[in-house]
Amino acid sequence: MRPREAWLLVLLLALAQLLAAASAEGPDEDSSKKEDAIEEEDEEEEEDEDDGDDLEVKEENGVSVLNDANFDNFVADKDTVLLEFYAPWCGHCKQFAPEYEQIATTLRENDPPIAVAKIDATSESALASRFDVSGYPTIKILKKGQAVDYEGSRTQEEIVAKVKEISQPNWTPPPEVTLVLTKDNFDEVVNDSGIILVEFYAPWCGHCKKLAPEYEKAAKELSKRSPPIPLAKVDATAETDLAKRFDVSGYPTLKIFRKGKPFDYNGPREKYGIVDYMIEQSGPPSKQVLALKQVQEFLKDGDDVIIVGVFKAESDPAYQRYQDAANHLREDYKFHHTFHTEIAKFLKVSPGKLVIMQPEKFQSKYEPKSHVMDIQDSTESSAIKEHVLRHTLPLVGHRKSSNEAKRYSRRPLVVVYYGVDFSFDYRVATQFWRNKVLEVAKDFPEYTFAVADEDDFATEVKDLGLSESGEEVNAAILDEGGRRFAMEPDDFDADALRAFVSAFKKGKLKPVVKSQPVPKNNKGPVKVVVGKTFDSIVMDPKKDVLIEFYAPWCGHCKQLEPVYTALGKKYKGHKNLVIAKMDATANDVTNDRYKVEGFPTIYFSPSGDKKNPIKFEDGNRDLDHLSKFIEEHATELSRAREEL
Repeated sequence: MRPREAWLLVLLLALAQLLAAASAEGPDEDSSKKEDAIEEEDEEEEEDEDDGDDLEVKEENGVSVLNDANFDNFVADKDTVLLEFYAPWCGHCKQFAPEYEQIATTLRENDPPIAVAKIDATSESALASRFDVSGYPTIKILKKGQAVDYEGSRTQEEIVAKVKEISQPNWTPPPEVTLVLTKDNFDEVVNDSGIILVEFYAPWCGHCKKLAPEYEKAAKELSKRSPPIPLAKVDATAETDLAKRFDVSGYPTLKIFRKGKPFDYNGPREKYGIVDYMIEQSGPPSKQVLALKQVQEFLKDGDDVIIVGVFKAESDPAYQRYQDAANHLREDYKFHHTFHTEIAKFLKVSPGKLVIMQPEKFQSKYEPKSHVMDIQDSTESSAIKEHVLRHTLPLVGHRKSSNEAKRYSRRPLVVVYYGVDFSFDYRVATQFWRNKVLEVAKDFPEYTFAVADEDDFATEVKDLGLSESGEEVNAAILDEGGRRFAMEPDDFDADALRAFVSAFKKGKLKPVVKSQPVPKNNKGPVKVVVGKTFDSIVMDPKKDVLIEFYAPWCGHCKQLEPVYTALGKKYKGHKNLVIAKMDATANDVTNDRYKVEGFPTIYFSPSGDKKNPIKFEDGNRDLDHLSKFIEEHATELSRAREEL
């Protein structure tokens, strides 16, 4: 073979090998692609099957099982559906299950059959939220898509009867029991009512919408009483004159009226809470004392201020004025009255007098045993109220977690912490330290003094830096604006406490502030505020400040974060407006006008009026609503617009 032919043969063989290799690889790639496609199809089929599983309505012992995915399809073509919202762990639900299955069997035999379904409210959260489910089991009857609350007993007989009643073609919901008031009927209705609860609402208000079903349920329940207690509502956005007349500034605002006189409603906002609160409010604000022994027991064993009005009879004008004043304060104090001469003699007063005393354990040689007010025909109920408020605290009282908000809100407050226990075995030791506080309190009548159990206020003691002091007794001063001052740990006596209070009076003490470290770089769109910088940033009188108080663990706060950052970027160019945030769990808010009762809490702090911050109440915490809130209240932005 010639060299050239041999070379060509080698080349052809090599080319054949390459072609063979290429053809071998080709089918592998194609099969791989086919396998991938098949896998994708299988996955899609599995997803379709999963979707199908969600949409499929399964049955358990004749009861349809619904979820967020299949609910609307299931009820769409049904006139009436009985629904039970349950929790798998709920004992009442487990007990009710056999009864519910019997109900399903009975209603299936109805002509036409009525669907019976159940929803696990712990897993189907969208449905539970949509139908305001807050307890288990919750039973609702769906009529043409509208939910009707079932409020009867959980028995087959009652439930079946109610469902059949609602399933009738001519059934319509009963009219609301809640009265609708306008300027045309308000005075007539309210003035004629011994007691009535009135809600001032706005149709767009989320809190009002949430309250509405509970309010109507309470109205139904209270209408059954004898005499009934009416509940009413006023659309404050339409009846603006009524809203203005009763200082309605937020929604919903609830007020109790007694023969036309308004009183603040401070009770719960769910059915049973409203009912219980209004029943209590419908009774007299003062309880009659029938025997001298009762007063003696108040003095010997009492734990709170004793308020007794002494009168000739219920027809006594002074008694009526006393009742009016008591109605304003009935939630905070227990009022008593008597018509007995024996009790009047014991109290050393004549009829027409109001007597305020402290239990024996709170009495001292530095203060009178009683404070007496003469109620004349001309005495206003406001004067009686003022007298009560002025004398309800002893010189040194017992501050407790149950009374601190109502009794010890006044500032400055001097608190002495130790093992406070007024029971028989520990009373001597408790009074030993309290007597030392009394020696100082008598010289500073402008301040409120109290003793407090160190275990009851362990968190407060820790925040003051006193939990590791090693001292048996510690002291602090809680001042206005949320400022706090701790006494340096030392052997406690009257002289040490007097020196501490005197130093506070002269302005020589430095406040205790819980604070994270001050950020070194704080030039971002949202300025970070800590306890030590709250006054310098938020309370800067020259700047408008929007401040968000958040908690690191709060889901709503995390959801708000990108929106709030975008808000900061939007207004970054405005030198006189600060967008700020503060971790309220790690820092003290050093001004008590900025109350944080939930997260997130947002306030607008206007320049020149820092003591009157404006709380952001809108439930829509998006960029548009927050921007609108800022531009509505910002002083510098409004000036800029005026200049333009």
